[in-house]
Amino acid sequence: MRYESKAQRHKGTEAQRHRGTEAQRHKGTEAQSDKGTEAQRHKVTKAQRHRGMKTYKDLIVWQKSMDLVTEIYKITKTFPQEEKYGLISQIRRSAVSVPSNIAEGYGRSSADDYLRFLQISISSIYEMQTQIEIAYNLKYLSNEMFQSLYESTREIERMMSSLIKKIKG
Repeated sequence: MRYESKAQRHKGTEAQRHRGTEAQRHKGTEAQSDKGTEAQRHKVTKAQRHRGMKTYKDLIVWQKSMDLVTEIYKITKTFPQEEKYGLISQIRRSAVSVPSNIAEGYGRSSADDYLRFLQISISSIYEMQTQIEIAYNLKYLSNEMFQSLYESTREIERMMSSLIKKIKG
């Protein structure tokens, strides 16, 4: 008869809990194979999602949205000082949200998570379009500046929509 210490018995049961019996492992494999295609559809590797892209910075939509943030910051410096905690703050926040959510979504491990962040990003574009129009109505932006900013947001919006459709498959 072999004698085991309490620690050895505990270790053995611990290993068994993690591994399970052969039948349990086989049963788990069957369950996984039924769900395999569902899980595979939602699990996307970075290589699949970003063919040839090393970082989110390689995404043209991210680059363009970063350029827009810079432009928004420059333009809102000319707004009246009383808008510092109002419209200026709102426009800047929505502008910053666009590339930030693209970057955060890029780092996620599933297509569903990535899509969720891209949806947040496109919502921020819509918010910014509204705020730019408000600034134009209040005469803080010239017609030329409004048209330029609005067209930039529309271009990013179209690119985001295309990216979302591509990821959805």
